[in-house]
Amino acid sequence: MRALIGCEFSGVVRDAFHKQGWEAWSCDLLPTDVEGNHFEGDIFEALAFGKWDVVILFPPCTCLCLSGNRWYGRGMPNYWKRLQSAKWTRELWDKARSVCDHVAIENPMGVLPKLVKMEYSQRIQPYEYGHTEQKTTCLWLHNLPCLEPTNNVREEMQRLPMKEQQRVHRLPPSADRWKQRSKTYQGVADAMAFQWTQFVWPPAIRDGLSLEKS
Repeated sequence: MRALIGCEFSGVVRDAFHKQGWEAWSCDLLPTDVEGNHFEGDIFEALAFGKWDVVILFPPCTCLCLSGNRWYGRGMPNYWKRLQSAKWTRELWDKARSVCDHVAIENPMGVLPKLVKMEYSQRIQPYEYGHTEQKTTCLWLHNLPCLEPTNNVREEMQRLPMKEQQRVHRLPPSADRWKQRSKTYQGVADAMAFQWTQFVWPPAIRDGLSLEKS
């Protein structure tokens, strides 16, 4: 079974799928941060490279997220970049669904529902997956189930200072801040890999095929 993780250079989600026994590839214009299967190039080209059983996409959110309204909102000089980014993301969503039966897109709360009629399937928080932080994240799901929380630590998180609860939002300026903000939480990556591989390739089917081959 093969998984393509689009617009990911960190390798976090790719390696989580690999641990489930899948052939997993990441794809980004940047090189991968850690050694592993990686297409360094255009995601549309990677989608056409063979058959994929699951495609998970993390399109750039800089222009799309609500926190960018002061720079990319209607009437701002960079509004055209938001429109362009939304159009590209919609085209990516449509293309992925045309070549794969199981597709997901992840993005923060943003403008996709309004600008390109992409209504999200669910919202998740990192504290539902073992991280004492909050960051509202949306998932668009095509023939995949909503993620189930694995380790809800909300109460523990609420006892922490706000700067720790909102660590990602409050990162100080640095050369790699954008990289830290774009990296998928490990608990979320593990939930995606385990729950969605079990859905697409459940043990009953996998074990049944193994028996037939033997």
